[in-house]
Amino acid sequence: MDIFYNPRPTPPALAFHRRLPGYAPTPLVDAPALAARLGVGRLSLKLETDRLGLPSFKILGASFATYRALCARLGEEPEWVTLDDLRAAVARLRPLTLLAATDGNHGRAVARMASLLGLRARIFVPADMAPARQAAIAGEGAELTVVDGSYDEAVARSAAAAGPEAIVISDTAWPGYEQTPRDVIAGYATIFQEADAALGGSPDLVAVQMGVGALAAAVVGHYRQGAGGPRVVGVEPDQAACVLASLRAGQISEVPGPHRSIMAGLNCGLPSPVAWPIISEGLDAALAVPDELAREAMRALAAEGVVAGETGAAGVAGLLALCEDAEARARLGIGARTHALAIITEGATDPEAYAEIVGA
Repeated sequence: MDIFYNPRPTPPALAFHRRLPGYAPTPLVDAPALAARLGVGRLSLKLETDRLGLPSFKILGASFATYRALCARLGEEPEWVTLDDLRAAVARLRPLTLLAATDGNHGRAVARMASLLGLRARIFVPADMAPARQAAIAGEGAELTVVDGSYDEAVARSAAAAGPEAIVISDTAWPGYEQTPRDVIAGYATIFQEADAALGGSPDLVAVQMGVGALAAAVVGHYRQGAGGPRVVGVEPDQAACVLASLRAGQISEVPGPHRSIMAGLNCGLPSPVAWPIISEGLDAALAVPDELAREAMRALAAEGVVAGETGAAGVAGLLALCEDAEARARLGIGARTHALAIITEGATDPEAYAEIVGA
């Protein structure tokens, strides 16, 4: 028999991230007390609270999508080893501005990439964004444009500002703008490749925050490549449950604002058209949780020594709701031997609010 076994290549996003200064896999820790409270055998937490120097996972998608968008502008993928090499390669694109709309973390990540590459950044934010999050974006050297409206209106403003010297790096899509949001999703896959390496396999259940659906799409894309895999549950605020509404309608549906959940990163009224086909076919369940359950999750995580912001705790909030419901436990096969995974997607990005909720 003449046979060749092809070695598994390093995924392109992970290979890219490994070349960024300061790259290291984020911690994966167990939360035994919280697992006991949930009535599961094991709860693992992937801590995305310090990723490449930022307090959120968003830099993974923003960095890879920015790189791919710049390669498209250059007409080629440049040869580079260090960030200085990459900065020199994109210098001929200047003056160029990176545009983004954000509820906080994505926009800061895009602004950080612009700063690292010697480009400008203009970030559109809804007017009700916490001052600490606005200050963090401005602190990256970005021009901040406050939109008198919702996150979805900020998205529209960023799209309208695109031109020959300004490109949008968005984690949501619209007609004619789809490749960059796909690259954002691809960038998030690094989280789960690291988790697999740390766990030595897959969990039984994954709870993931939704928003426009990019991270949830990355979860489904990673774990549903073959038959079986863990059950995947999407979690969103009850004040902005656009994925839940869309699933019930069988098509993308908008949840009108204002969206004022404390889970600010999930205050989205419309799922991404790029993420929607993936999550609508791949999620086992979706649920909406109230803000008070997010606060409870933050306090429970703090008791385990984990600092999580409101959005960062949303996956655990979903598990708290699921595991108290007998029907949900039965339908999702949640039991005393279940190994659950939650992604802590951000740290305390609004320190004042965190101190008020957690008490420290």
